[in-house]
Amino acid sequence: MTGTMRAPRSRGMLSGLLLVLLALWGGLIPFIGPYFDFGFGSSESWVYSNDRLVLSILPAIAVGLGGLILMATANRPVAQFGGWLAALGGLWFVVGTTIAALWNMGVGTPLGGEGRQVAERLSFFEGLGAAMVLLAGLALGRFLVIGVREARRADRERRPVDDRADDRPEATAVPAQRTRRGPFHLGRQKVGTSAGKERHTTRPRG
Repeated sequence: MTGTMRAPRSRGMLSGLLLVLLALWGGLIPFIGPYFDFGFGSSESWVYSNDRLVLSILPAIAVGLGGLILMATANRPVAQFGGWLAALGGLWFVVGTTIAALWNMGVGTPLGGEGRQVAERLSFFEGLGAAMVLLAGLALGRFLVIGVREARRADRERRPVDDRADDRPEATAVPAQRTRRGPFHLGRQKVGTSAGKERHTTRPRG
């Protein structure tokens, strides 16, 4: 994984974690909801049927797998596959019950009154699926964006090794300062200086 195919692993961590949690809810709520008189059809808990397999369990597995991929991978194509898998699973939660009615499949009548029935529809299917699609879309958008640092890193990796050395900051050369020396340097007297001094000495008058 080099260049722009690589992305920070944390980019899909939060979305993937939330998708896994929603997938656990969508796959388990049909079996544990009847404990609280919250569900569809039968009020008995842990009742398996082909309808629940198609409408709840399989899409929950797809969403959970997509969320795990988003959490674990740093490769953009793999992360996009996980995001699309989660999005399709969430979409099936939204439209699955409507399409399944054409195949004479269904989960039964919601339990409770009108208010509870609305909450059951939203938390089991339509609302749950919409939240999954939203999170999957956010994850896909984050993996499609290439940051400035990633672009620079990819540019450095594409160039030869000799060209990369030009990008490293080099130590700036400090110009040597010329020190002013006096008439005596390391115990040795300058000839020009001593000669100049002899010119200015006063000669004795004859």
